[in-house]
Amino acid sequence: MTKEATNTMTRLQTLQSSVTWYHVEFKAEILLDTYSGLLSEQSMILAMNSSFVDPLMQFESQLKIIELSFRKVFSIPSLSTVKAMGRTPEDTEDLENLYQNIFNIFEDTLLILVSKDFYKIQILKEMATWMSEDSQYQQERAMMVITRVLIFASKRVKKYPSIDAPCLGLLAAELSLFCSHNDPEIIQQAMAGMNYVLYIALCQNSNVVKFRSSKLSEEESNIKVIMSGVESLTKMTQGEKTKIAQSVGQILLPQLLADFVWTLLKKLSSPNNKMAVEAASLLKLTVEFHAQKITRVSKIVEDIYEQLSGNPSPMMKSVMLHVISLLTRASPKKVIFQLMEFPVPADKTLLLLWQAASMESSVASDVLKTILLILKGKPGEIEETLGEKRRFSLDATNMMPVAASQALCTFLPVTSYGKVVVKLFPEFLMALLLQLSYCSQHLKDTAQDRPLYVRDALKALLNCSGLEEVDKALERKNFWDQFSQVMDHQYGIHLIAKTLSECNFPQFPETLHYVYKIAVEGPRRSEDSIVTIIFFAELLNNFFKESLPEEFLVLFRNWINDSNPSVGKMSLQKIASMAPVFSEIESVCNLLLPILDAFLSKEHTVIIRAMLTLRNILGKLDKKIYSSVCIRIASSYSPLMDHVNSGIQCMAIRHFGELLMDMNHYNWMLKHIILGSLVPLILFLESKETRIVNACRYTLTICVTQLKWSTAYLLKEETYNFESVVLDICNNLLSSYESYITDLISDTLGFLGSSRDFLKKGAIILVGYLGKSGEHLLLRDEIDIMIEVIERLTQVEDPLIKELAAKTRKLFKEIANRMSSSTIQHTFRKWIKMFRTKKLKLIYDVANIITLEGNEIEIIKEDNLIESSLETSEKPYRDIKENYVNEALNTI
Repeated sequence: MTKEATNTMTRLQTLQSSVTWYHVEFKAEILLDTYSGLLSEQSMILAMNSSFVDPLMQFESQLKIIELSFRKVFSIPSLSTVKAMGRTPEDTEDLENLYQNIFNIFEDTLLILVSKDFYKIQILKEMATWMSEDSQYQQERAMMVITRVLIFASKRVKKYPSIDAPCLGLLAAELSLFCSHNDPEIIQQAMAGMNYVLYIALCQNSNVVKFRSSKLSEEESNIKVIMSGVESLTKMTQGEKTKIAQSVGQILLPQLLADFVWTLLKKLSSPNNKMAVEAASLLKLTVEFHAQKITRVSKIVEDIYEQLSGNPSPMMKSVMLHVISLLTRASPKKVIFQLMEFPVPADKTLLLLWQAASMESSVASDVLKTILLILKGKPGEIEETLGEKRRFSLDATNMMPVAASQALCTFLPVTSYGKVVVKLFPEFLMALLLQLSYCSQHLKDTAQDRPLYVRDALKALLNCSGLEEVDKALERKNFWDQFSQVMDHQYGIHLIAKTLSECNFPQFPETLHYVYKIAVEGPRRSEDSIVTIIFFAELLNNFFKESLPEEFLVLFRNWINDSNPSVGKMSLQKIASMAPVFSEIESVCNLLLPILDAFLSKEHTVIIRAMLTLRNILGKLDKKIYSSVCIRIASSYSPLMDHVNSGIQCMAIRHFGELLMDMNHYNWMLKHIILGSLVPLILFLESKETRIVNACRYTLTICVTQLKWSTAYLLKEETYNFESVVLDICNNLLSSYESYITDLISDTLGFLGSSRDFLKKGAIILVGYLGKSGEHLLLRDEIDIMIEVIERLTQVEDPLIKELAAKTRKLFKEIANRMSSSTIQHTFRKWIKMFRTKKLKLIYDVANIITLEGNEIEIIKEDNLIESSLETSEKPYRDIKENYVNEALNTI
């Protein structure tokens, strides 16, 4: 080598030595900065610990500082690298001491925090999470720190067993995954940490049997207590994950075990494939052994749904579905409720979860009962079921019952579920019929396809219950296709019940028993009664052709009087359709009375339906039974004969006449009812509605015929005259039933205040004739009252009413004047009247009054015409007008 080359080499070595020393100096400076920074951060953390800041805010602030410290501390080079920096043994020793002090300060900070507040052991869980997120950190060193802090915590918890550590489940899950690490040192530290975590949990769990410690050291004793039958956790980390899962499940409290499971579940979506696989393995084992102990099942199910929606690997998908199956086996109600809370219609992910849940045949009964419980709910409604508050979605679009309908299509085809549903057939059938009603009524505008879920569920129920024949029969009736259209749900329920009956379905006895049971207990909602009535009545109508058991009669009586008018109307409608059956019941009178009570309903449609139902039953009723209630029925029609609704009025009048025809052999029983109903029948002969006039003529003809009066011919259209009818009836009353006259006068006076002119006119005429015919029966005070009432009508604008009122007032005053004579004379006249009745004659001659009024009108018209002409003529023509008017008036 030349001298020049030698010099160059020397310069290079010198330069390299200086660069190396500079690099060493730089790294040593980093250590010093880290050390000084830790001291500063420790001061801040401990200062916060002594402050009066909110504990949660304090912890969050401290955690942020600790995270910064963690990332600096565990990012520094390894100890061997630091030792290599020293140029002399003294430098190496100083660097090593600085290095150890850095970790000691970090560890001391954690120990101080945990000693002051045991809750802050949660920091260790966060450290394990940071380690798993980045493998570049010194994981062995970090695990050593975690273990040492846990050793300290285990000694503290032994003295104070009531200390609360809610993060133990999360920490145990993080450490359990490090037990499968590639580095044996990390495995050893992680397993030691697991020992102490479980020991702390053991001290908190009063239900776990604590074993006595032997003469072993305290640390060894702690580990042995945790293992309780397992040789050592070090050995388990070599593949015995089953024992790890068993130990965790036995020792952790339920809420901590739920945290453990939930953390492992989250790790399934980790980008670290090895960690995800280990988490999956440990998760399956833990759930398999301890599923019944896990709480917050709904949260776990929801998390699985979200992860499956993210399209995980086939292996992870299989693990999550297996977990669903295991959770369903342990907590079927919790899992099913959560599965029903997901949006409708079910997506592919939810269908997978339903299928996974259906795999557990051992809980088929519990699963179906839970679905049934949900099906009994109403879409959009918040409920409390079985004393337990369920978290139904709070918005109006809660569709859990609809989801349950769709879920049945997944569960029922499974063999084990098909066997169980046979026992629950009546309950599922009625629940689905209610859903059909809800979907048809309340979801028309929001979801056209939702009734289809009910349809599919009904088809599945029929087929798995051995009722394929019913399914085909409904298919032939085009029933299933109508679900996609706007179908009347009441017709649908009727058709299902009818088809089941036609096919003689074998479940009839238990179905009838169940429907009767819910009818007796009362529905959850009043509107549910309508579905029950339709289905129940159709079953009875098809299977009971002659008579019904007495118990069923009570149900219909209660339904008639239901507070919901729709329920009462539907009940009456079904009674009418079953009239031949009801009329054969011995105590049918007990049913008739509630029907008569329905006449008093505020709902006009209920009254009309009650009258129609009553006629249907009466037409088939035994005459002997009929006669026992005819008086009550007849008197119930009377208040309706002047009802404000013309349809009800007309029907009541006609039905009253039909009742009299039915009871023509018992008319002696009804004479007082007939006489008491004369006033409205007479007055409404003058109604403006033809149907009411015809009804009155029809019924009044029957009345006078049964009273053996000759008035019937006057009611014929060709001979009809209102005043003649009134005159004839009053003459007959005077000769045969004069004791009723005063009551009829009272009834008539009530119509004088009517707003309808034809009633005022008719009432004036009728009260005049009644007063004249019964003057010997009236008291002076009664006459004075009648005069006072009539006096008011003399002030009305209608000239005919005014004229009639004036005549009636004059008539009553003459009667009153005759009463003013001596008492002896008045008594004598009264006795003469009783023994010598004199027929009345026309008082008003209304036809002539109307003619006179017509002539006056014509005169007024002519008068106006002449006056108009005279305005444009000369004065001589005014004389012509006066002569013309005088001549016309003389003629009148």
